[in-house]
Amino acid sequence: MKRILLFLVTNIAVLLVLSVTLRLLGIDRILDAEGVGINFNALLVMAGVIGFGGAFISLLMSKWMAKRATGAHVIEVPANMTERWLFDTVQRQAQRAGIGMPEVAIYEAPEINAFATGWNKNASLVAVSTGLLENMSQDEAEAVLGHEVSHVANGDMVTLALVQGVVNTFVIFLSRVIGVLVDRLVFKVERGHGPAFWVTTIVAQLVLGVLATMVVMWFSRHREFRADTGGANLAGRHKMIGALERLSQQYGQPPQLPDQVKAFGISGTTGLGLKRLFMSHPPLEERIAALRAAA
Repeated sequence: MKRILLFLVTNIAVLLVLSVTLRLLGIDRILDAEGVGINFNALLVMAGVIGFGGAFISLLMSKWMAKRATGAHVIEVPANMTERWLFDTVQRQAQRAGIGMPEVAIYEAPEINAFATGWNKNASLVAVSTGLLENMSQDEAEAVLGHEVSHVANGDMVTLALVQGVVNTFVIFLSRVIGVLVDRLVFKVERGHGPAFWVTTIVAQLVLGVLATMVVMWFSRHREFRADTGGANLAGRHKMIGALERLSQQYGQPPQLPDQVKAFGISGTTGLGLKRLFMSHPPLEERIAALRAAA
């Protein structure tokens, strides 16, 4: 909770600095000279409500959406030895990680994958694919579960929602400022908003949205290394390395997880050049090398 509070306070401070910076640059005076001003404080509040609102609604609905999107079957009472082992392993790891017992689920998919989601670490969901259960040894599967439990224990779902909320706010705020500037200074619209405002705002949102996605994906890649370390602590380093090596054997297959939980799967898509900036997961060889270097 302290980390979340600190994160929120820090980002509110960043938004206030942005507002002051725009004033120091004289953007407000330029607009006043043209007969129009922008209430930066009101615009920041509106952008923050929209930006954070969407991110937190998605977070609060994440478990429900993940179950619906994947058709995951939650294990209420283990029906066989596999489900019993799965349930007991997550329970043991959750206790070691100091979090509440997550819901444990299995979803139908041929690929080797798993994900965790939920709005807080004591009300989470850990799900694995049938492909993982069929193609991984128990040691490898235990490491994958440790990786996902570590995502929950690290509060990654909440932190990613906060990061998404901040970049959403910046995109909305800056795109509207750019739209007003072009509308009033270039096209000399004197009242209301002309077509240039709407066109410029949409284009600016698209461009800034791409840049914002790079920031979010950078953070997503960073927390994968932490989750790998957590999985190694919960299951054993050699098991975590073995699980990642097993995943590398299917890396040609694109993950089939829905967008809502793709960033929290154990594996992600590959990319070279500019595509690398939009990867939610680091390359598996880098994750393996990081674990070996830390040994």
